[in-house]
Amino acid sequence: MPRERSFPTVVAFLVHLTGDEEGVWRRVRDGEVLLGDGTPVDRRTAYRVGGSVYLYRDLPEEPEVPGELPVLLRDDDTGLLAVDKPPFLATMPRGSHVEQTVLVRLRRELDLPDLAPVHRLDRLTSGVLLLTTRREARGAYQRMVQEGGLGKTYEALAPLPEDLDLPLVVRNRLVKERGVLQTRVVPGTPNAETLVELAEVVEPGLGRYRLTPTTGQTHQLRVHLAGLGIPILGDPLYPQVREVAPDDFSAPLQLLAAEVSFTDPLSGAGRHVVSRRSLPVAVAPGP
Repeated sequence: MPRERSFPTVVAFLVHLTGDEEGVWRRVRDGEVLLGDGTPVDRRTAYRVGGSVYLYRDLPEEPEVPGELPVLLRDDDTGLLAVDKPPFLATMPRGSHVEQTVLVRLRRELDLPDLAPVHRLDRLTSGVLLLTTRREARGAYQRMVQEGGLGKTYEALAPLPEDLDLPLVVRNRLVKERGVLQTRVVPGTPNAETLVELAEVVEPGLGRYRLTPTTGQTHQLRVHLAGLGIPILGDPLYPQVREVAPDDFSAPLQLLAAEVSFTDPLSGAGRHVVSRRSLPVAVAPGP
């Protein structure tokens, strides 16, 4: 509640802020508007300069994302959990994706209220995703990732190159601006690096690639392959943006987080987690 303004009540402030008087009163009646200390707001609650008030927005209507989240590894001693993420499922709530996310689904399915991701996968990418089940374990694993201790190997289906000498390392500077769909390559000190190898020729004109990133910029692998003239199959953003309906799961991105390797920062054990999925990535039929 800003210090620069003053209102007689919290409700008056929220009505001014949202322009939705009916919605604010509905939430107040339902006990959904809370002060920072958890106290429910009622019609008499005075405006508190510099205080916090929480009003939770209505969840959007979300199409159900097909596919399961098989558990690949669960260690209750360290609080480590690894799952096999399907395509089209976001890692964490953001924007229009709230209930249909790995975090919300698993908190409900496994009854793990303190679950949190160690790293993220793009919504369209499938494969190995690490999480922690206990709050006190979260920092150690997230620091491991930030310090470059998580080795990741991806696989992708993309066209065969015409004049490209593989393997090669792509190294450049990537910038993802808020509100812009695509990540851009810009001049400057490189902040993204990927080793690109051709693993096999799947069929005439189509290859399976092994991708080993040493950095984790947004859309890094997709930008790097598109920049080489071999965009990943099923990519709706690179090299050109194309419209895809929110409930269209017919053409998954053919990018798989195939395996991760690391030294467990809590147990000291070597970990190697491999996805059970394979290329081409398929989507389970809907209900």
